[in-house]
Amino acid sequence: MAKQTLPIPRPSLWLTHAGMLAERVWRAFWPLFSGIMAVLAALMLGLQDLVSVETVWIIGSLAVLGLMAALAFGVQRFHLPTRAEALARLDETLPGRPIQALMDDQAIGAMDSDSVALWHAHQQRMAQRAAQADPVKPNLRLADRDPYALRYSALLALVVAALFGSFWRIGSVAEMAPGAAVAGQGPTWEGWVEPPRYTGLPTLYLADQSDATLSVPQGSRITLRFYGEVGAHSLTETTTALGTEAATEPEQEFVADRSGELKIEGPAGKDWALNVIADSPPLISVADSAEAEAGGQMKLPFAASDDYGVVSGAAVIELDLASVDRRYGLTTDPESRESIQVELPMPITGDRADFVEDLIEDFSQHPWAHLPVKISLTARDAANQEGQSEPYMTALPARRFFDPLAAAIIEQRRDLLWSRENAPRVAQLLRAISHLPEGFFRSDTAYLRLRVTLRRLETFTEYDLKPKQQEEIAQSLWELAVLIEDGTLADALERMRRAQERLTEAMQNGASDEEIAELMQELREATQDYMRQLQRLAQENGEGGENQQGQNGETMQMTQDDLQRMMDRIQELMEQGRMAEAQQALEEFQQMMENMRVTQGQGQGQQSEGQQAMEGLAETLREQQGLSDQAFRDLQEQFNPGAQAGENQGNEGRNGGQGRGESHEGQGGQGQGSDQAGEGQQGQGSLADRQQALRDELGRQQQNLPGAGTPEGDAARDALGRAGRAMDEAEQALRNDELADAIDNQSEAMEALREGMRSLGEALAQNQQNQPGQGSQEGDMQANNRDPLGRSPGSSGTISTDDSLLQGEDVYRRARELLDEIRRRTGESDRPDIELEYLKRLLERF
Repeated sequence: MAKQTLPIPRPSLWLTHAGMLAERVWRAFWPLFSGIMAVLAALMLGLQDLVSVETVWIIGSLAVLGLMAALAFGVQRFHLPTRAEALARLDETLPGRPIQALMDDQAIGAMDSDSVALWHAHQQRMAQRAAQADPVKPNLRLADRDPYALRYSALLALVVAALFGSFWRIGSVAEMAPGAAVAGQGPTWEGWVEPPRYTGLPTLYLADQSDATLSVPQGSRITLRFYGEVGAHSLTETTTALGTEAATEPEQEFVADRSGELKIEGPAGKDWALNVIADSPPLISVADSAEAEAGGQMKLPFAASDDYGVVSGAAVIELDLASVDRRYGLTTDPESRESIQVELPMPITGDRADFVEDLIEDFSQHPWAHLPVKISLTARDAANQEGQSEPYMTALPARRFFDPLAAAIIEQRRDLLWSRENAPRVAQLLRAISHLPEGFFRSDTAYLRLRVTLRRLETFTEYDLKPKQQEEIAQSLWELAVLIEDGTLADALERMRRAQERLTEAMQNGASDEEIAELMQELREATQDYMRQLQRLAQENGEGGENQQGQNGETMQMTQDDLQRMMDRIQELMEQGRMAEAQQALEEFQQMMENMRVTQGQGQGQQSEGQQAMEGLAETLREQQGLSDQAFRDLQEQFNPGAQAGENQGNEGRNGGQGRGESHEGQGGQGQGSDQAGEGQQGQGSLADRQQALRDELGRQQQNLPGAGTPEGDAARDALGRAGRAMDEAEQALRNDELADAIDNQSEAMEALREGMRSLGEALAQNQQNQPGQGSQEGDMQANNRDPLGRSPGSSGTISTDDSLLQGEDVYRRARELLDEIRRRTGESDRPDIELEYLKRLLERF
């Protein structure tokens, strides 16, 4: 060894030495470590509690012997690493073995000064290398010594035991020693009460239960384990049918079925009064009346509850033969049919202990549809107990057919399914229906299908109708009734008429809300298709004249919107239960649609004088509406706390800006910021000036108004005169900053404008009727500028509504209609984003 101090970093040498020590300890004692981990894992998981005491002792002895052998093996193979060994390992990692060079002495040339100088230079270079030595990592790989990775298996078992076991379970081994049960401080027995799994209740450890009375669910499994000398402790219980008296077996297990006593006798004995809580059967009942949904499906709400949750349920539907009206095809005895059994829907998520669900099934094609039935509901819990509801008597909800012919065919289908003996009668009635098809069948396809079905039925009846043939005929009759009810007509007008008739039949026959809503939606769609067809026809007829095409297209578009409002009114009356008024409104709607025709233009050149006047008045009405909207927004800003800065969140300008004064133009505009009081007055003055300009334009239009000398023309001039006076009052109110009064006057002006346009349209229509040869008819198209409600559309598409449609000046009804109109326009995604945002803010505010 070198006498001088080596220039090696001490941390590197110490860490290398510690790594070598860890490496030799791990290689020598890995069997011992693996055995200890395996034993600890078994004890922490409580495996000793699952086997007998004798088995624990045998396995424990073998484990101790194995650990001692592993310890002896490790001691024999282990030796401590020396400093020299650590230096040698460190030197192996350095280039040129500098540590060994520093430890060597000069062998030759010690008397030569040049040789000595060279030797010192060499050692200095080696010292620099040794000073840069890093610690060497130990080699802990044991693949050659443990090819089966037993050490990792033991480590995995210990990790599992740490996660799912308990360190305190190791102490139970001490209680298994001879005499330990008597000498120990704790109980010499263990017991557990395990409730049925479906209850979701936790397992109880009996040694921790200090109450004298113990409440457990019925069916709980009680397990006891006695330690120590056999017979030192015994069990007595009265919770089972036979009971147990002084049982001394080391392990006891029984299921508590009834209340009783549980007593452990012995040095550490204990007793309880067991209160066994019975598992009640589930409860189920019908929550509301059965109804038919729009598509004919039965909707039956039901409520169910149970102590620990309902597992499943079923509904049994049986024919209530005693309540059947035995007339016509039902006079014969019915064929025997099995009861209908369907599974009840269960909640997918949430608690099943108490819930309400809907049974939705379609029985429209069942022979018992609309016949009296008895519905019985059953519910089952996890203990296989069943609860049954009281029988619910009702007519089996199913699809209703409002077309008289379809309803008659469905009735004959029911009679055929009721009994095959009705086959001759059904064939006779179907033949009578198809004998004179005029007025009954709107479709040749439906008539031909009925005749084919009739021939098949008569053929089968002649050779004794079989059950399979009975089902085939019934299916054909069902498809035929659906065809007649729904129709496959391509003509939009016919579909609309059919939808109107079906809706009328539904209201007269007391249909459900869902059925009426479905039929109302069908009427809306059919009407829209009809209006689109008329619009396409008008465009085709107006290809030669651009003005005519635009006029007709716009008129049709506005007429469709107005029809939509009428249907909204009909639906509102039906929702309020005012069926008589709804039916009257529907009749008016039918009459209007019967009289509606598309007007073909009068020439392909310039617009007539009357058309130009109507278009100008329509533009004036739109401008007046815009001024009223701006005045209304300014009034909002006055009463909105944030409006003084013109930046309030709820007020947005017409072009998308966020509420900047009177202009509402988004970026800039008058009234942007109101730090000075005069800017607001300037904005109101701008509105007043625009109102004055609009009033002047109306005066010019009055001078050029056609129809002078006729009652309709004079009425139009009087209405426009009232509109002008209302505009004058609105202008004065705006200049005085009286926005509320200005808005009222503007509303009066708009109402007068509409009345004037209606009267002018009547004058123009009267003039056309007095001049034969004007216009032309094509098919069922009729020349008439007035719609069936007596309103006159202008070339711009504006329609004035008769005051009689408003049913009086009911401000609440008018407010509701305005709100409905805002909602409808909000749902039209094709409108500009700015307009949609404004409409949404109106809904949020009002």
